[in-house]
Amino acid sequence: MRIISLLPAATDIVAMLGLTGHLVGRTHECDWPPGGLADIPVVTATSLPETLTSREISAAIAGDAHRGSSLYQLDVALLEGLKPDLILTQDLCDVCAVSYQRVNDAVGLIDLDTTVMSLEARTIDGILDTVDAVAALTGTEGRTAEIRADAERRLAALPGPVPGAPTVLFVEWLDPLMPGGHWVPEQINYAGGRSVLLGPGAHSTPHRWSVVADLAPEVVVFGPCGFTPERTVDELSVATAQPGWADLPAVRDGQVWVVDGPAYFNRPGPRVVDGAEILAGILAGRPDSRARRVPLDVG
Repeated sequence: MRIISLLPAATDIVAMLGLTGHLVGRTHECDWPPGGLADIPVVTATSLPETLTSREISAAIAGDAHRGSSLYQLDVALLEGLKPDLILTQDLCDVCAVSYQRVNDAVGLIDLDTTVMSLEARTIDGILDTVDAVAALTGTEGRTAEIRADAERRLAALPGPVPGAPTVLFVEWLDPLMPGGHWVPEQINYAGGRSVLLGPGAHSTPHRWSVVADLAPEVVVFGPCGFTPERTVDELSVATAQPGWADLPAVRDGQVWVVDGPAYFNRPGPRVVDGAEILAGILAGRPDSRARRVPLDVG
């Protein structure tokens, strides 16, 4: 089977199912497994420079939406030449990947005999169901029981909701502020915390930073979508310069953290279980190397 993945999370799933050798195309953002994708053709691109701030990115996205254009370019000629049997994409977020509708339109125009599957998980169970669905289309059902059992075992080993659990704000975008939605509140709950602003499965929407002072979260975790931890640290002044920031319980107690959002939190793939474990380490006072504490004097 010849597979094209137009969503980094789908590439994660394909790899976990042992199908990396069947990938014939991928996005410019696919980066896992490390070193395993270098020879696979890239069929998408974006015109956004990597140096833009989160505010500039938000403005560019809004401008594209107003003009009816897309953040992503799809190489339709290359797509046709690769002759995929299966294309994996999504229709959950217009700024996460090429949309399902756009891919369907492209496939219709070039008359490809291929299956287009949209991955639309909003919860952790939904993510595991997506793995099952991809496996069913690729004849790898034997792997899914192991993947699901491992995820469920690891999640069950976490503290889960506990009385008096600390309140946690997960920041998925800096400017404007967007809290982690969909499966992120579940990750927080499994880790032994209480998500503020959003509950499990809820879609994230922009908020004013002024609401954070009223919420007074006890833990703040930054994991912006598409940002490396280093890039996140470079832009933390968006938050730390806000009125009342220094008075937040999380700041006073040194409970402000930076994590790798794309790897463990932003993408609907099985590595969200790793993300829940990272949060559990933070909340238990035993953070591992995947969590970086923000110094109190930042900003």
